[in-house]
Amino acid sequence: QVQLVESGGGLVQAGGSLRLSCAASRLIFRINAMGWYRQSPGKQRELVATITSGNTINYADSVKGRFTISRDNAKNTVYLQMNSLKPEDTAVYYCNAYLQPFSSSVRSDYWGQGTQVTVSS
Repeated sequence: QVQLVESGGGLVQAGGSLRLSCAASRLIFRINAMGWYRQSPGKQRELVATITSGNTINYADSVKGRFTISRDNAKNTVYLQMNSLKPEDTAVYYCNAYLQPFSSSVRSDYWGQGTQVTVSS
């Protein structure tokens, strides 16, 4: 069973930093894109950043210059370094991976359970 386990959320003051991590279980044949999404109360889930297996990176305009996504393919892990945090970054952050497990012949989207990030003003 594939699992994405997130860590690193918490409470921080505006201007501070947090680093999120997401580790995928090792029962995986191939991981293509990995990324982070977030959802605030009353809003739809939105893309924060994605990174492909070829290290092509995409950021939401609202986080460009402040957030950095990276991945460690050997550890099946994706990271999100968040600097200069703002109160509007407050949300539940979800890890996403488009991958193929050993138990399947197809690739699908998988999601983590979410981690809360709260930025106080």
